[in-house]
Amino acid sequence: MITKSSPTTRVVVVREVPIELCAFIKFGGLAESGGQAKQLIAERGVRLNGAIETRKRKQLAVGDRVTVGLYTIVVSLV
Repeated sequence: MITKSSPTTRVVVVREVPIELCAFIKFGGLAESGGQAKQLIAERGVRLNGAIETRKRKQLAVGDRVTVGLYTIVVSLV
């Protein structure tokens, strides 16, 4: 069971980088659709490496950490 005091971090493996932020959020399971991912970004609900990120098409690199709420996903390459 995940509680508010226990954030979850996991590595998400992609085939190539860079990958766009909105696509990575969807691919990593933090949003059910691309539209929902874009909405999260527009509402300032996404942190990239600890800072609020508002650019939907921001290009991510290996090691970048994306956080939505209590969940963090980290970009990794195959």
